[in-house]
Amino acid sequence: MIWKLDSSSAPPHWRLDPPDGPARLAFSTRRGGVSEPPFDSLNLGRSTVDEPDRVAENRARFLAACGARPGQLATAGQVHGARVVEAVAPGHHPECDALVTARTDLALAVTTADCMAILYVAPGAVAAAHAGWRGVAAGLPAATLAAVCARAGCAPEWVEVHFGPCIRGCCYEVGDDVAARFPAESIRPGDPRPRLDLPTAARIALRSAGLPPARLHDTGACTSCEPYWYFSHRRDAGRTGRLWGVALRREPG
Repeated sequence: MIWKLDSSSAPPHWRLDPPDGPARLAFSTRRGGVSEPPFDSLNLGRSTVDEPDRVAENRARFLAACGARPGQLATAGQVHGARVVEAVAPGHHPECDALVTARTDLALAVTTADCMAILYVAPGAVAAAHAGWRGVAAGLPAATLAAVCARAGCAPEWVEVHFGPCIRGCCYEVGDDVAARFPAESIRPGDPRPRLDLPTAARIALRSAGLPPARLHDTGACTSCEPYWYFSHRRDAGRTGRLWGVALRREPG
């Protein structure tokens, strides 16, 4: 599966090519919304001080691009942990960082601004996870994989996993105490501090949990490197918008 940044869509977003399959999956960009600087323009985060009406319009636009409606939206409370919750109805699900569902009328969304959105697809289930360094260190990528397998009744070999835009090893400076919590392969030397590559750390965890390498797909985009396309909490010193990763299971057949 190949992810492509579709700059011609309204709003512009990452999509799979070809787009047909067991689920609709998408990662947003910062383009194509109605918010004003510094939230310009497709800010999807209600935790910001952006105008709520603008955020609501932005959300409606992006959900429409995903083939969904605001009434189908299920969001995670996001506490930088490893708790996975099954979504059986739309609405906000507190105290969790990942949602899994077998329903075909729910759009699962996680919010990021440097952390990584991870989307999962299996025959009969989808999931969306919000993975920052704390969540990855706590085992969220593998915990979400296990939840998807349990809900779909399948082995990891049947799951496809997708990494969205996030801050990467080119930009993500961390302290030695944080670096020590991750495999050496995910740490790059830096001056004065080491740099963490979140996708590498999550990839290692998922492979250890039984996900075949060929079932893992990555947009390869760095939020910090590309200010035109992405919000970045670190680059913008916290005054910025929010991105989404969305997973919507299709009706069988």
